[in-house]
Amino acid sequence: MLDRLFFARDVVEVARDLVGATLFVDGVGGVIVETEAYDAEDPASHSFSGRTPRNRAMFGPAGHAYVYRSYGIHWCLNLVTGPDGHGAAVLIRAVEPRAGLDRMRARRGPVADRQLCAGPGRLCQALGVDGRHDGLSLFEAPFALSRPAKRPALVAGPRVGISKAAERPWRFGLEGSAFLSRPFRPAPGEVPAPASGPALSPKQHR
Repeated sequence: MLDRLFFARDVVEVARDLVGATLFVDGVGGVIVETEAYDAEDPASHSFSGRTPRNRAMFGPAGHAYVYRSYGIHWCLNLVTGPDGHGAAVLIRAVEPRAGLDRMRARRGPVADRQLCAGPGRLCQALGVDGRHDGLSLFEAPFALSRPAKRPALVAGPRVGISKAAERPWRFGLEGSAFLSRPFRPAPGEVPAPASGPALSPKQHR
């Protein structure tokens, strides 16, 4: 199982290490195959301009859920990291479905299984995550998270759908997964590379 020490680390390290972990909400879920890191010093992060009523869960403590609605339509699930008050979280972008597929299909409608949890909004719809989960502990029901049996091969690239700090390679995925929200592309001036080396801090990524 994952504990608070796992989450009380640099957000980029946690984003990498969550790929391959299992995530269940009320017994529905599967393997995390895609994540993105957002840090307090990151212009693309909700926490960049400081604490607000909407983003307060993002400021800790580590190991809690930060759930927000994107464009007033889709819910997005983030896992809070780092020291209390810092304002960092990992966006869960995609999961490979492993349990509760009937419930996922009932929530998502007639779509291919590979599309059930491919994308933050789809994932939250399939797992039944909404604003009621904002601020909840990840170490208690309805959440259940476990470490991967072994460190998987990863790929890294720029984050999706942002205009600020878009060059930072803070999106991580399970290499070869058919359940990603979209293919990985290199950052400007770079070539795609495995993300299997030592984790870098946000400042080192700049």
